[in-house]
Amino acid sequence: MSRAVEESNRAMLRARDAMDRAYAQPLDIPALARIAYVSEAHFIRTFRATFGETPHRYLQRRRIERAMYLLVRTTEPVTEICHLVGFGSLGTFSRTFHDIVGESPSAYRRRKVAPADVPSCFTRAWMRPSAAVGRPAGPAPGVAGPGPAADGRAPAGVSDRAPAVAP
Repeated sequence: MSRAVEESNRAMLRARDAMDRAYAQPLDIPALARIAYVSEAHFIRTFRATFGETPHRYLQRRRIERAMYLLVRTTEPVTEICHLVGFGSLGTFSRTFHDIVGESPSAYRRRKVAPADVPSCFTRAWMRPSAAVGRPAGPAPGVAGPGPAADGRAPAGVSDRAPAVAP
């Protein structure tokens, strides 16, 4: 890796770390670009190339990730959680939450139960929303998955019979 690429990655990490620390604060591109010591346009392009999503989308996902935790672990109203994680509008929060998680904040709270004594690093990784928003889980479009063939038969190499159980 060249020195220039390494310096660019460090600058983007500084900005991302600032977003992680102050996710509930109003953050804008000019402030983040100043943290990374680059222009605004260069910051957006480089951040996306480095992390695979725009700074705005990363910040939204980070806020929703924190909201998911608060919805499961606290009894705060959804409106209060919306403001705690940095959204100014309940409508924007609910729409963004639904876009990323796939259900409303209230439905998510009803469906989820706080995990029992599991290390928080595992809980965060398990609850983290995917960066691949809007893509269904499973194989990419056009890629054959392990599902049944068009004629209803199991795919080649996959048996529909139960494995034999040794006594």
